[in-house]
Amino acid sequence: MTRIKIAPSILAADFAHLADHIARVGDEADLLHVDCMDGHYVPNLSIGPPVVASLRKATDLYLDCHLMIANPGDLLDAFVDAGANGITVHVEVGGTDALLGRIRDGGCRVGLTLEPSTPVDLVEPYLDRIDTLLVMSVKTGFGGQAFIPEVLDKVRAARREIDERGLGVEIEIDGGIKADNARVCADAGVNILVAGTAVFGHDDPRAAARAIRDAAG
Repeated sequence: MTRIKIAPSILAADFAHLADHIARVGDEADLLHVDCMDGHYVPNLSIGPPVVASLRKATDLYLDCHLMIANPGDLLDAFVDAGANGITVHVEVGGTDALLGRIRDGGCRVGLTLEPSTPVDLVEPYLDRIDTLLVMSVKTGFGGQAFIPEVLDKVRAARREIDERGLGVEIEIDGGIKADNARVCADAGVNILVAGTAVFGHDDPRAAARAIRDAAG
């Protein structure tokens, strides 16, 4: 099986000490998951391109920017310029063809995501145009929610489709991920585990990230 990647979500970190918290995860972080919320698509605000630009100066890690934004096209160029390595948009906001093309043209890896209530059929037409499929295992907008196990049926369906078509798409999962559900996610076909409170909520974030990786098998 492909080595599981761990993506600590900085939404659960101390925003006053982001660089220090990121450094404490050390080499157990394969990429950083950056939740960008606009207060419209989701009822919460987090960070935007200026913070991504600051993160870019503080770390060489891959910045995986998840745009929970009603009109992501308005900010795509700003996130590219800020130093994002990957940009993920929601299929639910529409205009998917144009958004994916703009992300690719900007030189970033292309991600597409869907809410727990959205059928996987909506993303299948785009699988040959993306690098990462992000399956949300909680409703987007807030950290610390409980994992929704039913979304693993979508992971399995997407993994079958990806493999049958011979595509190189990675499957990422985000929401309520911790050591005790990491293995079932990996077995379903997930490559990338996003973990927020399960990593940054511990005194030793590096050990917490390692525990999740070890549990995934």
